[in-house]
Amino acid sequence: MKLGVSTHKLFGYRATLRTAKRLTEEAVRVVDRAVAGRMPDVQVVLTGERHLADVISAAEFETAGCTDKRVQARALRDAKRQARDVAGRSIPLADGGVLVVVNIDQHPNEATFAITLVHELVHAMQTSRKGVRDRLIAGMRHDLGVERLSRRAYREHERLLEAEEKEAYGSEYLAGRLVPAAAA
Repeated sequence: MKLGVSTHKLFGYRATLRTAKRLTEEAVRVVDRAVAGRMPDVQVVLTGERHLADVISAAEFETAGCTDKRVQARALRDAKRQARDVAGRSIPLADGGVLVVVNIDQHPNEATFAITLVHELVHAMQTSRKGVRDRLIAGMRHDLGVERLSRRAYREHERLLEAEEKEAYGSEYLAGRLVPAAAA
């Protein structure tokens, strides 16, 4: 399992990057022990609200194999509209790893960052389970219009996404092991 932490178009955040690297290493250890599955290769990217949509969209286009420029432009517009509300996002990559994008503007302190990091790392662990990565990529391809799923398959995908989201929210208490203030 490889782990990388970097920034995208953030300047003057060297101390934040150091803190993020420290917390990420600890969070990977804690989540790996507490959640079922194997931790895949994880790349954590810190960015601001302004560039969040660009990073997320580029990763999704690459994973889904989307080459249609009109679809890419529409997806990027939608992502920019939603970027203000997104604290973090995990995206399965084509090479088997997971990209975790964190909106640094949503995290005023270590405690909120730790909670988001644990939440997204739980999603990363979920992608290692049998059939989950393929289902997530198929759902991404459906959302981008590359390859449609049947209504029944898409409803099942949505139901499983909801269950995975509940599991991730239920595991956020693990952030208290990283930063004691996150337990409150």
